[in-house]
Amino acid sequence: MEPTSLAILIKRYIHDELQEEEVAQLWETLREDQHQEKWEAAMTALLEDEAAHGLSDPAKMEQVWARIQPRPSRSMQPITSGKWRWLAAAAVVSVMAGASTYFVLLRHPRTVAVAVHPATPLPSPVKPGNNKAVLTLANGTQIPLDSSGNGAVAVQGNSQILQQSNGQLTYKNSGTTAAGQLQYNNLHIPRGGQFRITLSDGTKVWLNAASDLHYPASFTGTDRRVELTGEAYFEVAQLPAKPFKVIVHNTEIQVLGTNFNVKAYQDEPITQTTLLEGAVKMKTGSQEARLRPGQQAQVQAGGMLTIKDEVDVEEVVAWKNGYFQFNHEKISGVMKQLSRWYNLEVSYQGNIPAREFGGRIARSSSIEEIIRILELSKIHVKIDNHKIIVMP
Repeated sequence: MEPTSLAILIKRYIHDELQEEEVAQLWETLREDQHQEKWEAAMTALLEDEAAHGLSDPAKMEQVWARIQPRPSRSMQPITSGKWRWLAAAAVVSVMAGASTYFVLLRHPRTVAVAVHPATPLPSPVKPGNNKAVLTLANGTQIPLDSSGNGAVAVQGNSQILQQSNGQLTYKNSGTTAAGQLQYNNLHIPRGGQFRITLSDGTKVWLNAASDLHYPASFTGTDRRVELTGEAYFEVAQLPAKPFKVIVHNTEIQVLGTNFNVKAYQDEPITQTTLLEGAVKMKTGSQEARLRPGQQAQVQAGGMLTIKDEVDVEEVVAWKNGYFQFNHEKISGVMKQLSRWYNLEVSYQGNIPAREFGGRIARSSSIEEIIRILELSKIHVKIDNHKIIVMP
């Protein structure tokens, strides 16, 4: 395909003027390595065409790219000028097309970026996750929760439990509860779900898919203690006289008032605690450490505690803000996150290429869009009911 005809296809695609067979031709061109230079030239020409998009001003292009690209960690290698032109072009086309999603395949020696557009629907019942949870009260009663509920759910001790229609549960404490009347509740988030909860002390917690939070309906005593499996983001209410503690496996995270994210899935080899604001103290076995904002504590399965500096906190909390965000992530890591959110089992067939991915995908994306992204990266998958099979 000549560069001129390729540029025409790109322009017509952006304006939704392509026939189905022309769309297939465009995607196939991007898929094949031997067309990369022609594709890059066409994208660069489009980027420089002010009449097409009004973004030929380098300063404007820099602003667009800065808004879209994930912030690289210091361990990443700088992008060469040739790679910059390609990445910037793809990013601008993504903005022009109104896309909120982009993905990058990181591989030696070339970096390829793909602006994502809706793919042909697949015969699959798989849907993105949504607001859903199961609340278990102190007496064992289970209450299913979703986005449609609104109003009082139950009363536990002196706390009234209220559900809002935006996928949020709130505990309203009406008074002081004696220590002997402590009642524990559990909020379970299934695969394919997420939910928010405001505890009786005002602490806000966002819970990711496949997570459980075990907590008292009202806090009493000298501290506030909850237990977590899975992943959660905490905004802790400041009560200096009552430290807030999160128990994760054999680790205790203690704070007075701060924002932090904890990732502690049973199928992950490392428990990660990432601090955004304030200060926290970690304790596991005989080891202790204090975190500063931007640091991440990592606890290995064997109990070893290490501290990682200058973590990309936007990547860590992307799930809370409605995105998957990857930075040099292996396909196995990508698939773990996708499997929890889309409620999919994952299996692998054959020799899967050892590649790394980077970029951002809206969690509202359909599974068809995800499959298209992987196919463009030469990772082939197929859906069998609620099972995704990854192939070379």
